[in-house]
Amino acid sequence: MTDLGPSRPQVDTTRPAYGDDPDPTAWTGWVVFAAFMMIMVGSFQAIEGLVALFDDGWYHVTQNGLLVQADYTAWGWTHLLLGALLIVAGVGVLAGNTLARLVAIALAGLSALVNLAFIEAYPIWAVIIITIDVLVIYALVVHGRELRSSSM
Repeated sequence: MTDLGPSRPQVDTTRPAYGDDPDPTAWTGWVVFAAFMMIMVGSFQAIEGLVALFDDGWYHVTQNGLLVQADYTAWGWTHLLLGALLIVAGVGVLAGNTLARLVAIALAGLSALVNLAFIEAYPIWAVIIITIDVLVIYALVVHGRELRSSSM
């Protein structure tokens, strides 16, 4: 008897048959880490805003010693609003939303600038938040697309 082979036609199962996008790398975990860090930084910003609203004596300098001379109530609302937006953007990044990733990058940059202006009031904390913001921006700019492609 002669072997005629399988009755099904051969199907190309190589990567180009499914698309040209590369496989997600281990950086996907860093993007998830960045999203969770955004949620945490947003929570920290909100707490910092509440402290500024309710107990302005907590900070190291008076309002006149800040880079941007505004009362602590204004700073409190700024931190509270920024914190809420960071939390929402972090959740959007976890969902793989491209628009949320772009907004998250902008908000992380804004968070770094706000904390730079607020650095005299609470220096160590502001430097920690700025460092986390820079790491978040790096992870989202360089490898943010990988989370979207791995969640589809």
